[in-house]
Amino acid sequence: MIKLFSLFIFIGLTHIFLAQTAPTFEKFSGKLVYSVTITDTSLLALIPPREMVIYTNDTLIRIENETDQLGKQVIIKHLILNKSYLLLSTPINNYAIQTDHNDGKEIKYPYSFTTKRGKRKIAGMKAKKLMVSHENFESPVEFLFLPNYSPKYINTLENFPGLPVLYYISSVDGTYEYRLISMEQNTPEHDLFGIPSDFKRVTFDDFLNEMLQYQQQSEGIEFEHE
Repeated sequence: MIKLFSLFIFIGLTHIFLAQTAPTFEKFSGKLVYSVTITDTSLLALIPPREMVIYTNDTLIRIENETDQLGKQVIIKHLILNKSYLLLSTPINNYAIQTDHNDGKEIKYPYSFTTKRGKRKIAGMKAKKLMVSHENFESPVEFLFLPNYSPKYINTLENFPGLPVLYYISSVDGTYEYRLISMEQNTPEHDLFGIPSDFKRVTFDDFLNEMLQYQQQSEGIEFEHE
């Protein structure tokens, strides 16, 4: 039976409005690779390190994540239209779950921050510092960012003053560290930003209904064989 709770958390992150690119940011086209590590070292055996890969042509974004419960998850975003799709494979179908971001709701960011003097090198580049607060952080945590590039490529951090290259995300499993390990400028293949033909386009509500029906049917089958 598929566990939906982590999926709800993951999809919820994609509902935050995508901020417009500030005119001072340089356009970026290429590939970003982040390491993703749980900060509680006692959980490393259960939740091993993995990678998040981002492709962008500065208008379209593809974010690839690997999860333990649901396998590979891909988000395709269109920054100008403020729309995105979550690509997800399940036992009953391949889904492209559509999310619209242009509903006019007030933006509420979960993070607040203050700038901090000094720089640190990460992935061979000098990054600036922020002290960041979140309701799940016991005290402010130091993040790093590149001021020349937009934060629009990273979910939930679009109000930051640059591209986050070392940051932390709180989840039901704990706090994860995201650390940039490579930044490659190129022109990604356009097919990376398309919806595969074998994926069913649905709304989030339609997806939930289909998955709940599948779970109910599965439970009924199990009961009949007892």
